[in-house]
Amino acid sequence: MKHGSPLRLKITRRREGRWQRHLVGPVRGRSDGSNDVLRKFATLKSEAYCCGELYHSRVSPMSQGNGIVRLASLHSVDGTVERLKSILQSKGITLFAVIDHRGEAARVGLKMPDTKLVIFGNPRGGTPLMLASPSAAIDLPLKLLIAKDDRGTVWVSYNSPDYLGERHGLPESLLANVAVVQSLAAQVAKASDASE
Repeated sequence: MKHGSPLRLKITRRREGRWQRHLVGPVRGRSDGSNDVLRKFATLKSEAYCCGELYHSRVSPMSQGNGIVRLASLHSVDGTVERLKSILQSKGITLFAVIDHRGEAARVGLKMPDTKLVIFGNPRGGTPLMLASPSAAIDLPLKLLIAKDDRGTVWVSYNSPDYLGERHGLPESLLANVAVVQSLAAQVAKASDASE
């Protein structure tokens, strides 16, 4: 029995970020049910491929179940840090430190992507949190991690306020004291200050 061309899988991206899969190059001349088996196998392969692609393109591994939220910044690492410094100053929030991880690595002869940790806060907001739950002190002052990945994308990362609340058993009435980090991250990552 003469068989046709091999069954091949074609995956294309559709609008709205969805994936389309279909089979091309039909296998002709099979009457023993082999086509159905091949099609099911190809479908499973395509679903695994699509899931893997969607995971890597849409979801950061850092954000999976560890309370860390990441936003892509439209600025360089230094540009994002400078925007944050300016916003903190305008809001009267204390800047405690900027830790240059890449710079420190270079001092000992090691290389890493540009990565800076900005530590900031306000005792009026942080102290009630630590009084309610002393363990909250391990996550205070608040922090934004600004780092470039190996693809050149700059990410602004922070601990989710909800995660911090659950981790330390903080009362809901005090979550607004840490929610400022969410607003700051969005402001420093965006394109312009037009809406500020």
